[in-house]
Amino acid sequence: MDFVVIAAIAVAGLAIGLLIFGVFFHRRQLASAFETSQSDSKRILEEARREADHLIKAAVRDTKEESRRNRQTFDDEARQRKSETQKLEQKLKLREETLEGKISTVDRREKELINQESKSLAEEQRFQRLNAETETSLERTSKLLEQIANMSPEDAKRELMRNMEAEARRESYETIRRIEEETKIESENRARSALSLAVQRISGEFVSDSTVSVVTLPSEDMKGRIIGREGRNIRALEQATGVDLIIDDTPEAVIISCFNPLRREIAKVTLERLIGDGRIHPARIEETAKRVETEFDQILQETGDQACLDTGITDLHPELAKLLGKLKYRTAGQKSVLAHSVETAHLCGMLAGEMGLNIKKAKRAGLLHDLGKAVGQEVEGHHSQIGADYCARYSEPADIVDAIRQHHADDLSFASPLAVILHTANVISGTRTGARKDQLETFVKRLENMEIVVRGMRGVEEAYVIQAGREVRVIVNPTVLGDQEAVDLSNEIASRLRQEINFPGQVKITVLRESKGVDFAK
Repeated sequence: MDFVVIAAIAVAGLAIGLLIFGVFFHRRQLASAFETSQSDSKRILEEARREADHLIKAAVRDTKEESRRNRQTFDDEARQRKSETQKLEQKLKLREETLEGKISTVDRREKELINQESKSLAEEQRFQRLNAETETSLERTSKLLEQIANMSPEDAKRELMRNMEAEARRESYETIRRIEEETKIESENRARSALSLAVQRISGEFVSDSTVSVVTLPSEDMKGRIIGREGRNIRALEQATGVDLIIDDTPEAVIISCFNPLRREIAKVTLERLIGDGRIHPARIEETAKRVETEFDQILQETGDQACLDTGITDLHPELAKLLGKLKYRTAGQKSVLAHSVETAHLCGMLAGEMGLNIKKAKRAGLLHDLGKAVGQEVEGHHSQIGADYCARYSEPADIVDAIRQHHADDLSFASPLAVILHTANVISGTRTGARKDQLETFVKRLENMEIVVRGMRGVEEAYVIQAGREVRVIVNPTVLGDQEAVDLSNEIASRLRQEINFPGQVKITVLRESKGVDFAK
């Protein structure tokens, strides 16, 4: 019995111990699981926090990048609109200046018309007064002739009419010459005014063939690439080169327009390189234009050196040679000014050889005579004076400088032989057949017609057209025409030539009247 109780107590104690142990073990497991879950939750929270920080930083970075792009786009659009606004302001300013010029011209012309009207009234009053005096004088003279010469009224009237006609003819010729001189001065002033207004009105809308260059395109699609998005490429090209780019319906061609031939050539080379390269965008355009402009100085230098080599001149200053290279892009008639200068140099050498003068010095003067045409508007004056100043600046001989200064002078009576040779060679090169777009047959026919017209006039014995049609020498019969009539004949010849002959430029009329007395002493 006691053993059973003890066993029961032992079993109960074991059960209680096992129960206590199980409760303790379970609590340990629960505590461990709680610690594990708490650690996991902390780790998850930490990872979530790091992920949230990363997302926040990425969002901030994207927002900043987007803001920077938006600001850049806004700045580009603002610059573009500012540039367009400046262009519009410049156009408006130019139009305002043009309108002011037109208004001042209209005011000046109105004043001129008022002055002319007052002069006309004064002349009319003077004419009426002279007419009254003439009638009075006519009556007085008629009575006097009847008394003195014992003429009949009819004979006296005829004699008086002849005298009055001769006097009126002389006065009319003098009046006509005076009016022609005044008209010439007035027409020159008005022509300058009209030309300035015409240039202001039309220079931006039309240019001649000598101020445009054509660039051939490989395909029509290239026009769109040259224009670029919203026209940014064409604007960049025009701004970098200073030309106007015309893209019209001309198939596979783009027109470059500019009055400066050097800028036009630089723009042409730049556009050709961009087309060949295929990369056309504002940065590339600006880079290519600067590179071509830098290379163009070397091209000008090489062109001038080649001209010196062609004429046998080896010691010319590099700056003068560079100016010679610029003459390749200046035109004179059918050829460039550089080709004209080289031709003039060879002609000077030939004439100097015939006259026994220094051939090399003559060639040097001929090559440099039009150097002033290569200088832009920054220097004022006639190109002969500008060229002489540049040659003197770079230590050219004094006689060459003097010949260049006088190669367009009207009077060469006291000029050096070198200046006369240069003047003659320049005229020959500029007026020879073919130099001014004139065919030989047309040229000769025009000279013959001029001589026929002049020889058919009263009192003319011989007529010669010289200086390639620039001057007509007329020899008259001194017994038929007097000195005053010879002067009047020059006006009549000029009027007939203007009406019947088409000729370029102007023609000088020289009438020669000479009386000779010849006898022999035996």
